[in-house]
Amino acid sequence: MGSFRSWDRVDLALGPGPTVFVGRNGEGKTNLVEAVGYLATMSSHRVSGNSPLVRHGAGQAVVRAALRRGDRELLVEIEINPGRANRVRVNRAPLPRPREVLGLVRTVLFAPEDLALIRGDPTERRRFLDELLVTRTPRLAGVRSDYERVLKQRNALLKTARLARGKAMETLDVWDGHLTDLGAQLLAARLRLVADLVPHVTESYAGVAGEGSVVAGLGYASTVPLAGDGTALAAEAGLPSREELAEAMRSRIAERRDDELDRGMTLVGPHRDDLVLHLGPAPAKGFASHGESWSLALALKLATFALLRAEGEDPILILDDVFATLDAERRAALSAVARSAEQTLITAAVVDDVPPELRGARVEVGGGFAVVVKDAIPAGEGTTT
Repeated sequence: MGSFRSWDRVDLALGPGPTVFVGRNGEGKTNLVEAVGYLATMSSHRVSGNSPLVRHGAGQAVVRAALRRGDRELLVEIEINPGRANRVRVNRAPLPRPREVLGLVRTVLFAPEDLALIRGDPTERRRFLDELLVTRTPRLAGVRSDYERVLKQRNALLKTARLARGKAMETLDVWDGHLTDLGAQLLAARLRLVADLVPHVTESYAGVAGEGSVVAGLGYASTVPLAGDGTALAAEAGLPSREELAEAMRSRIAERRDDELDRGMTLVGPHRDDLVLHLGPAPAKGFASHGESWSLALALKLATFALLRAEGEDPILILDDVFATLDAERRAALSAVARSAEQTLITAAVVDDVPPELRGARVEVGGGFAVVVKDAIPAGEGTTT
């Protein structure tokens, strides 16, 4: 890659099994795994925009990876252009729409920032759901993009429609149709995803929190009543169809029309919904202890990994500076999954922070260099690379 974050240029050959990036804070090890994550989501887990990703003084950054998916070999290149559209190539051929790259690289990243999934605002949880949706079903990237475009247009119209009325209200009816069609597609996909995650979250939390822990679950709280009120979902629960959700969303928008006109914004739709995490009968947010919050955040990411693995292919597991913050039980649960993954990328300030069984290949990061060191792992202690 070139001109990404602190790196002018760096090329690394990463093999299967665990690889540990070791270096002092500020040396750029997280930037390296952040670039891998960007290939999967075209976004960063650390910042919301692209500008901070481009090295100071450079006009653009390039992230490039050669990878194998089954029996296919792919060369994926993303040119990051702040303020302009990214450019993407796959096997040297440009993609007409950059979002078409989504789904080619699959990652699951666990980082200290993930505590916000439990304690943060709904934006974090909506982003988590939608990125996972697109990983599972790449075509939903287009649905998500179209929904955001329609939402922006509809909000602009609502700001003027209160005074204009007449023709503006007829135009608003047209935008309502677009919003409900796209919104129902997103709602149906989110509900299916949450239901599919439930058994994995329950199992992962039990493994992380240990014997005697309460049961973890998931619910979905929606501005469309039919889509959920936040109560915990059962894995086998019947889900409303897309057509039922569209009709329910259309009715709710009609009910809230005066409120929307008064406030000049769209009050109904998946952009205002929330994923609700449960510990026992109570929502975790506001009730979970610090330790329970960490366990639930870890369980959510382990469940994500398990779900994607069950669908036929291991994602790349990225563990960014987390082992030093976990107690022995959580470290053991995470280590067991990391050892079993086809490829795991780990960052740590010192190698002793990483469980011995995960100390495979090592990348020493410092002074503007990243050097791969092949470590020998004692027999029986880890994964061969």
